[in-house]
Amino acid sequence: QVQLVESGGGLVQAGGSLRLSCVASVRTFSDYAMGWFRQAPGKERELVARIFRSGSTAYNANSVKGRFTASRDNAKNTMYLQMNSLKPEDTAVYYCAASSIRLYPSTPGEYDYWGQGTQVTVSS
Repeated sequence: QVQLVESGGGLVQAGGSLRLSCVASVRTFSDYAMGWFRQAPGKERELVARIFRSGSTAYNANSVKGRFTASRDNAKNTMYLQMNSLKPEDTAVYYCAASSIRLYPSTPGEYDYWGQGTQVTVSS
């Protein structure tokens, strides 16, 4: 059974940085396409970044491109999200997700496994 555990969330002032981590309990991490999503109160879950099996990345250009960087370390079964220049509107619960089937998943329904989420709060 695949388990994903996020960490690294917290309270930060606007303009600050945080790095989120997602550790996967899988045999071969490189077999999974990974994603970061976030959900603010009263809003739908939103795609933040995707990192594919090859290590290439794609971002939600409308909100985080240029500020957030996703990466993965297959040797450590870990995915990261470096978040810089944080804004109050980045406040949300951040989730990592994994897909073992699709090469380029993009919607929440295309991911098979989810972490429990980590809270990120950005104060103004």
